[in-house]
Amino acid sequence: MIVIDTSAFISLATADSVEMVLEEYDVQTTETILEELVETAEYDDVHGRAATSVLELKHEYTIHDTSEPALETSRVDSGEASCVTLCRELSADFLITDDLRALPELQNLTDAQVAISPIMLKALVKRNRLTEKEAKGRVETLAENRDWLESPIYRRAQDLFSA
Repeated sequence: MIVIDTSAFISLATADSVEMVLEEYDVQTTETILEELVETAEYDDVHGRAATSVLELKHEYTIHDTSEPALETSRVDSGEASCVTLCRELSADFLITDDLRALPELQNLTDAQVAISPIMLKALVKRNRLTEKEAKGRVETLAENRDWLESPIYRRAQDLFSA
């Protein structure tokens, strides 16, 4: 079972991969994430269009109402905190987020493995849904759409495919 936050949903959608992830995995999220997606969908840009596509697929993932998260910190926002709460409630295997700054703190707050969204592309390669070349191409598309080029998260995403 996988819990996905707003940033990861948007990243996967900008790489035209969210539907494939939803077909392959039991994806869960929270009402807070849904609200963030609705807010993001109001923008007329690549992120807004990505959020809209995730919202159009909401029948493909399970949305949970979590109690008001008390786990917010200077690095963990309410959406991420709601995902941590959900991971705890469901004993989820993975929490997928693209907030690299919050990632270490999130890992300390949950037993779920916390990872960035490109790991889902790597997993789709292992399930023979994508070739390695296709997955790398989607990482490049994602990086361009999310302004990741030359950033630490981009290097981490590339490292997933260099091993």
